[in-house]
Amino acid sequence: MIDLPQGSWWDWDVWSWCPGELRLAAGYDLAYHHGLELVFADPLYVRCPAAFQDPVFRAPTPQERRLVERQCGEPPGVLVAFEADGAGTEPASGLIAAGSLAVVVGTVLRYGGG
Repeated sequence: MIDLPQGSWWDWDVWSWCPGELRLAAGYDLAYHHGLELVFADPLYVRCPAAFQDPVFRAPTPQERRLVERQCGEPPGVLVAFEADGAGTEPASGLIAAGSLAVVVGTVLRYGGG
């Protein structure tokens, strides 16, 4: 499970995804800034909507663990599962396996400034 710090972490999106790192960003309004990032180092398996709201993080099911271990060949360092509002008629499910996870708090501006 993820222990998030206190805050308004309603809006979420994939802030960046490059080889070796996946960053999910969260805040109360992602138009101009965000204040929380989940940084997954060495992502091995990712099933995640590009944008979602109000996630509920939970322990992965045994079936999800087996799926990831089959895909990756071994248990990952960290396995995160969640359900969220993905703007569809059903909740969106997320499952992320990675080498490690860091929770980073701090304001990140989302515009160029000038």
